[in-house]
Formats: sequence, C-alpha cells, structure tokens
Amino acid sequence: MSKNNPIDDLREIRSIMESSSRFMSLSGMSGVMAGIYALVGAWFATNHYQKLIDMHDYWPAFSQKPMFYSGFFGIAAAVVALSLITGIALTARRAKRDNKSIWDKVAKRMLINLFIPLATGGVFCLSLMYHGNEAFIYSAMLMFYGLSLINASKYTLKDIYGLGLIEIALGLYSAIDLSSGLMNWIIGFGVMHIVYGIYMYIRYERN
Repeated sequence: MSKNNPIDDLREIRSIMESSSRFMSLSGMSGVMAGIYALVGAWFATNHYQKLIDMHDYWPAFSQKPMFYSGFFGIAAAVVALSLITGIALTARRAKRDNKSIWDKVAKRMLINLFIPLATGGVFCLSLMYHGNEAFIYSAMLMFYGLSLINASKYTLKDIYGLGLIEIALGLYSAIDLSSGLMNWIIGFGVMHIVYGIYMYIRYERN
C-alpha cells in the first residue's frame, strides 16, 4: 500500500474486502451466449406455437392435454442446459486465469440466493400452465428471474442488480399488456443478456 496516498490505500482495502465477499469470476461472454440461446429458443418456440395453433382450434389446459406442452418443455430445457454448461465452462476458465476458485463459500451463497426465487418461479409457472393461465407465464418468468438476479447480486457482480430491475420491469409490463409477453421475454432473456454480457466483458475481462 502507498504511504503517500491514503485514499488509494482505502480503495485497495475496499477492493480486497469486496473480492473476498463476492464471487467475481462470472464471465460476461456466458451472458452473451445465454442471450443467443434464448433468441434461438424463442424462434423454435414461435414456430412450434404456430404449428399447434394450426392443428388445434383452442389452447387446452395443462391438465387436459399434458403432451401439448412437451415441445415447449424440450426447447426450454435445451436453452437452460446450454446456458448452464456454457456459463460454467466460461466462468471456470476465467477463474482459472485469475487463480481463483470457482467453488467456494461465496459461490455457494450466490447460487442458493439465485435458485430459491428461480425454483419458486418455475413451480409457479407450472401451476399457471396447469390451471390454463398461460398468458401470465412470460410475465412470471421475467419477474421471478429478475428477483433471482437481485437476490444473487449481494454475492457477485453488482451490475446484475440493474439487469434484475430491468427484467422485473419487463415482467410487470407483460402482466399489464398480455399481448407483449413474448416480445418482452425475447428482450429480457435474449437482448438484455447480450447487452449486459458485452458490458461486463468490456468492464471486467477485456485487457
């Protein structure tokens, strides 16, 4: 530490304390890839939806025709799986480059705080399907995901707090204007992930 500039010393102490209490190895490029996967998934889901509309005169409740949703489940599962695999791989590579551990107490706290609202939202979305309230699923997914990001931001990069607020705002708007649900989902999970991923890569990773 510098003996001539106490302000720099305080900043260095703060940086050390923050890095020890936050998981700082999240990869911005993993956000970009997650956004791309979401856009591709939305394209497949839209095509699947149109085929279903052409085949059926109505949209049955989940309890009446469970297999009706199998295509959407498959697309969603593929997007989530690819996003997780890519995120883990890129984050592990960044952590290795920075000589940091990808799995420590802080990382565990971050994941717990992320997945509690996320899992709750997943169950809630399934209940909406079951009771035939599909119009609110886009809104619920965006809002619960935003809450998950805000909850996890206490243990990782603070920038995702802002992303969480945007996701919640898009979710609330989707609840008011049900016709905008798919477009807001594409913006929230696709475009905003790409934008924030590029931003975090430029700010934290680019040398």
